[in-house]
Amino acid sequence: MGWGWPRCKWPAAKPAWPSAWWSRVPEEEEAVAAGGTGHSEETLQLNLGDLDLTSDEFILDEVDIHIQANLEDALVQEALKTGVDLRQYSKQVEMELQQIENASIKDYIKESKNIASLHTQITACDAVLERMEAMLSSFQSDLSSISCEIQTLQEQSVAMNVRLRNRQAVRGRLSQLVDELVVPNIMISTILETPVTEQGFLEQLHELNNKINAVKEQAFRETMACADVADILDKLKAKAVAKIREFILQKIYSFRKPMTNYQIPQNALLKYRFFYQFLLGHERSVAKEVRDEYLETMSKIYLSYFKSYTSRLMKVQYEEVAEKEDLMGVEDTAKKGFFSKPSLRNRNTIFTLGNRGSVIGGAELEGPIIVPHSAQKSDVRYPFESLFRSQHYALLDNSCREYLFLCDFFLVTGNPALDLFNAVMGKTLAMFLKHMDAYVSDCYDSIAVFLSIHIVLRFKAITAKRNVPAIDKYWDTLLEMLWPRFEHILELNIQSIQNTDPQKLGFLDTRPHYITRRYAEFSSAIVSINQTFPHDRTLTLLGQLQAEVENLVLRVAAEFSSRKEQLIFLINNYDMMLGVLMERAVEESKEVEGFQQLLNARTQEFIEELLAPGFGGMIAFVKEAEALAERGQLERLRGEEARVTQLVRGFAGTWKAAVESLSQDVMRSFTNFKNGTTIIQVGHKPGQERAGGEKAQHSWQANHCMPASWPCPPGIG
Repeated sequence: MGWGWPRCKWPAAKPAWPSAWWSRVPEEEEAVAAGGTGHSEETLQLNLGDLDLTSDEFILDEVDIHIQANLEDALVQEALKTGVDLRQYSKQVEMELQQIENASIKDYIKESKNIASLHTQITACDAVLERMEAMLSSFQSDLSSISCEIQTLQEQSVAMNVRLRNRQAVRGRLSQLVDELVVPNIMISTILETPVTEQGFLEQLHELNNKINAVKEQAFRETMACADVADILDKLKAKAVAKIREFILQKIYSFRKPMTNYQIPQNALLKYRFFYQFLLGHERSVAKEVRDEYLETMSKIYLSYFKSYTSRLMKVQYEEVAEKEDLMGVEDTAKKGFFSKPSLRNRNTIFTLGNRGSVIGGAELEGPIIVPHSAQKSDVRYPFESLFRSQHYALLDNSCREYLFLCDFFLVTGNPALDLFNAVMGKTLAMFLKHMDAYVSDCYDSIAVFLSIHIVLRFKAITAKRNVPAIDKYWDTLLEMLWPRFEHILELNIQSIQNTDPQKLGFLDTRPHYITRRYAEFSSAIVSINQTFPHDRTLTLLGQLQAEVENLVLRVAAEFSSRKEQLIFLINNYDMMLGVLMERAVEESKEVEGFQQLLNARTQEFIEELLAPGFGGMIAFVKEAEALAERGQLERLRGEEARVTQLVRGFAGTWKAAVESLSQDVMRSFTNFKNGTTIIQVGHKPGQERAGGEKAQHSWQANHCMPASWPCPPGIG
């Protein structure tokens, strides 16, 4: 309790308690175990007087150390300082300790039942724990063995998985190899017995092709099993090649039958395009034989067809065609032989477009081709450009179809495809060029040639849209043939106008001349056609032609004696040419602009010429007055009073008759009523167009020359 008394170390043996007290403890325990209390306050007697604390059984080795430690205790030091008797104090403490010990013993005896029960429970728990320990030890041993077994199983599983994957890989490759090499009975029977047109034959042919290729690949890898199936595959291949060759050649020979639509067997061949692929892969000599036979057969068929079609087509052309003398500057009065037929040039149809331009329209350009025998039965005739369109549209359609067939069936593209196409269509194209060269070299119908050029340009665009380059070279060659001919015919017309002698044109009047009408019709036709595909050389030649026509008009006008007739002739011709051009060409064209300027200039000059007889003096005075007013010479104007008075009086008496005569003269002189009406309106129009307008009026009245009440001359007011 803090006093530092020596701590006794009890021996392991039973302490030397009084025998009477010690011997009682078991009895008390037995009584407790029997269910009784074992003692009572009255019966409990403890004899502690015999307790020997100085027994040798106590260990007092460290007494000195404890004494020294206790002397340092604060209570002991305080007791020593106060002079307390240590012996008495020791006895007192000893008594207190004994009392406490007795009380503690009583407490233990009082709780002996619980202590015994606790001891029993602890013993039972210890037994349970001992069993559990044994069980857990067994579990630990089992888990240890299971862990080893699991690890062993895992290693076995990994090894089995590797073996499985290896076996699956080997099985897959072996299965594929076996499937590729084994020749089933159904393949043998189908290849030998089934017709090539059956779907089953085509399917088995695919399989045979795959097996032949697989055997070649495995033989390259030195697979021994290939030798087992090589012989049967060779025999099947030979049989398949023979049947395919016979089938394709029969289809090709069917092209040669008269009146055969060769597109039907072509479509049948496309359905079995794999046949040629099989031949090309396994028997190139047979593939070449089949291809050469097809090329030769189709070359002859196309040549025969187009040669016959061209010959029959030319029989439905107009009998009257342009000749060398049918030029723009040739006189209508040119003499002909006694047996000559009426020519188209007498009706000016050679230079007129009419409805011929519809041949390059969308509806007719790709419309049905002309059937010659139907046209002959109906007695229908066509111009050359319609025959040219029909002929070349048939060529375009067949060429596109043939090129696509060659690419699809013979498995070629690029230059090889072009080579095959030339082998089929080369003779036909050469025949076409020869025919065109013979016709064009003697053709003088410039509109027909120009329309043919534009037909070629449009057909060339169509083949490009269809992605068929096979006949591009033919189109270019054709254009190289047509362009120079068109330019040559145009140059002949220009030269004919240059060589035209106005004195040899016969009787001349002020109406539009037939040469200018030819030019107007021709120029409007060429310009309207050329708008879709402009060509600089054409525009240049048209410019030269226009310049020569303008010169011709001036030369013909010079044949008239009076200036008035010359102006009427010029205005009538310019107005006619302008009207035709504006009707068929765009208003912004160079030709329209040029003739509009010429017409305006000559119209202004004619109006002045027309007004000169009746109003010449007044117009001359107004111009002089305007010039003086602009120079500021107003004093000179004031001196012209007498002259003005005379002019005004003369005008007042004659202006109505003069105006009426002027209108009648204009309407008689101009063939175009609208043009004549316009000239009359311009002739009557006051203002700046003739005599200075209100500016001249102010010069006359407001500038102190005449009173404001005087009437103004008509040229001013």
